[in-house]
Amino acid sequence: MNQYDVIVIGSGSANIVLDAALEQGLKCAMIEKGRFGGTCLTRGCIPTKVMVTAADYIREIDGLSKIGVDVAPASMNWETVSRRVWQKIGESNDVLAYFKAMENLDVYQGTGYFTREKVLQVALKDGTLSEEFTANKIFIAVGSRTNVTSFDGLEEAGYVTSETLFGDKYPKKPYKSLVILGGGPIGTEFAHVFAAAGTQVTLVQRNTRLLIKEDEEISAQILKDLRRLGINVLLNQLPIAVRLENGEKVLTFSDKITSETCEVRAEEILLASGIRPNTELLHLENTSIITDSRGWIHTNEFLETNVDGIWAFGDVNGEAPFRHKANYEAEIVAYNLFGEHKQQDWRWARYDLVPVVTFTHPEVAHVGLTEQQAIQLGYEIVTAKHHYSSTAKGFALGFDPGDEHDGFVKIVVDKKTNAILGIHLIGPQASILLQPFINLMNAGETKLTPINEHIASKAVKELRASRMTRYLDPHSVKSIGETMTPHPSLSEVIMWVEYYLGGKH
Repeated sequence: MNQYDVIVIGSGSANIVLDAALEQGLKCAMIEKGRFGGTCLTRGCIPTKVMVTAADYIREIDGLSKIGVDVAPASMNWETVSRRVWQKIGESNDVLAYFKAMENLDVYQGTGYFTREKVLQVALKDGTLSEEFTANKIFIAVGSRTNVTSFDGLEEAGYVTSETLFGDKYPKKPYKSLVILGGGPIGTEFAHVFAAAGTQVTLVQRNTRLLIKEDEEISAQILKDLRRLGINVLLNQLPIAVRLENGEKVLTFSDKITSETCEVRAEEILLASGIRPNTELLHLENTSIITDSRGWIHTNEFLETNVDGIWAFGDVNGEAPFRHKANYEAEIVAYNLFGEHKQQDWRWARYDLVPVVTFTHPEVAHVGLTEQQAIQLGYEIVTAKHHYSSTAKGFALGFDPGDEHDGFVKIVVDKKTNAILGIHLIGPQASILLQPFINLMNAGETKLTPINEHIASKAVKELRASRMTRYLDPHSVKSIGETMTPHPSLSEVIMWVEYYLGGKH
């Protein structure tokens, strides 16, 4: 059996760990079943933001007359946008070439799975099986995919997901009409993109509001904003059937409150109704690795699983499905295991300050607790709001007091301590405006807080018992490197400068 020092399963954020291991001269293996670069590069945040940016400019141009700039109505050049989308996705080939050229690295292209504890095999793309192999350290970062909730007629009618849209079902031109099932970040971003491209969009949400993890005031505002853009938003609707009729897909929905039904016709259906982990492909039943009932792998604050020598991070541990969170976890693992750091200097993960940005129109962003969450946790709070129109720059951008689409920031503060509990924004460049608050809220002393206490290696037991703390000096460049930055956002231009210091810090 082939013995490696390190095996990584996945080629997204896992690349951070793999690079660190290779720098140590360790013998490594990488397993990837699809395009190299992970969800973000090949079918997620990066190609969608290429589309979103084009859509943003169309909306901005539409509003220029208010500030004294008269231009012809803008339209999306789908061919140019598509070329740029596939240009970025094509960088997957560069990732593959980069790793194939590495010494001490074997690249397995196929579906990897466990045959027994810490032993893997790969069903290779050429139809053959690899030999079994193992490693002292195995890192699982296989990501997630769209959760397809089936209903009557769906398979016969057909549909697209974010995976197939950036695959063999990419449209040669914008759809004439589109029904999007799901009012979360993916659904609202695609609604913005296709509406700006001229598609008649219907956005259907099961819940009482859009972006249900956002503050209620933010959800209410984005509903107004999307409807103002001509998007037909339906709330509290359950899909019960779809049929083909005269070249269109006719969907029937039932209102969760009244049970009344309605029909919507569209050229295509886009499913954006949540995600599920890719863990079933790993055959974890052949191991002792603990998952929850849906397949998300349990990990602790050091990203360990319950099996010694196996770590998991990224979407697959179910904490937050964002590339910046996955990179944050991968950097912690690389720092602790492959950096020259003593055990008492190890870093650990915390998930109370994961920044979230939805690149719909306008942008929505937050970090920390919503007003409702803070109250439920027992905080005595005060809140405040400030609108874009109340600032000189906001007025210059075209926001007037009382505008229904006026952007705003909302702050949630602990009344007793004045600590910032949460920041919530909706408006232009919310992703950039959020970053100072992310840094502020992460600065200072943090106590190690156990996650999944039942997962504890000997080292972790010692660290927990020591009641260790970590201090992030807001004046130190380390506070940049250890703070999450929403991806992809322009905040990365300033936050990633730390990586170009060449280890001098």
